[in-house]
Amino acid sequence: MLQTFTPDCLPLLIGSFPMNDHLAASRLIMDYTPAIPLWVQLPVFPEEGMVPQFLPGMPGVVSQGSKTFIDTAAESFDGDLLLFFEDYMATHEDPDRLPASRFALTEATGQGVAALMDTLGRMETEPVAVKGQVTGPVTFCTGVKDQDGRAIFYNETLREAAVKHLALNARWQIRTLSGPGRPVIIFIDEPALAGFGSSELISISKEEILGCLREVVDAIHTDGGLAGIHVCANTDWSLVLESGADIVNFDAYAYFDRFVLYGSQIRAFLEAGRCLAWGIVPTLNPEEIERETVDSLYAAMMERFRQIESLGIPPATLRAQSFITPSCGVGALTLDLAKRVLTLTRDLSATVRETFDRL
Repeated sequence: MLQTFTPDCLPLLIGSFPMNDHLAASRLIMDYTPAIPLWVQLPVFPEEGMVPQFLPGMPGVVSQGSKTFIDTAAESFDGDLLLFFEDYMATHEDPDRLPASRFALTEATGQGVAALMDTLGRMETEPVAVKGQVTGPVTFCTGVKDQDGRAIFYNETLREAAVKHLALNARWQIRTLSGPGRPVIIFIDEPALAGFGSSELISISKEEILGCLREVVDAIHTDGGLAGIHVCANTDWSLVLESGADIVNFDAYAYFDRFVLYGSQIRAFLEAGRCLAWGIVPTLNPEEIERETVDSLYAAMMERFRQIESLGIPPATLRAQSFITPSCGVGALTLDLAKRVLTLTRDLSATVRETFDRL
């Protein structure tokens, strides 16, 4: 059964953080978003990059020096591929196999999950929800290359394997992070969708992308999770709004003017009870992070809210179905700037919620 809750403008974070200690990072996060904690990705560790973190378990993976790729020309590849799909079928039919399967994060890649579980065990107050994340299938499949440097998205069999791999990883996360009455949110991180329609992705169709996204979204729903899609720049937002995701996370700071052009799709999305995660706190430009205040971001947020309300969305509905987030992860920032982003996110959420309570 799909779990639901009302976000009511609670703060929510994106996964990456600039520290080198998972437990310390997890506990620091609790100072900012205890209602919806998440497991953190620490990019200082190479195995926690967006592609490397989810690559173990895929068939035919080869590392040569600094390069890691899938070698479809290797003699062992066909056997590896067959074994992968056999493992997928067995685990899909019996998801209790997930913890010991190739689809779970490894000890090396899953330290953030382990740290979150440790932190959750120490909490006196049960969180409203818990968040995990998985690299999106388009970003993953355009980032992973074969031995000839060709993205595996263009190999239909490998694309299918990758989507299924990511889908079962998302299900493993839900089963690992869930607790009694505790919804799990899994964000599908898709920065590559910013390139949809460009020369880089010109040969990839909307239908192909939707098929990939929907398979991962459906897998999240299978175990009762809530599926979010995060794109940190502009894209064809109809793709994301029509993917079946429960939450759409967009850069409301820099790209709201592009997002709001999809008015009819936004209205249908919200009328279906789904949620917007407003990436209103800037993360890209240090000068913007330093310049903005809770008051300036609050003013920007209210002006943007009014534009969505003008689409025919009641103010109370929009408030209830919104999260407040940074525009992207903070893993590439200094620790001081990252903390400022988290402080702005937390305090803006509190200000918005207090204002609404007085209305």
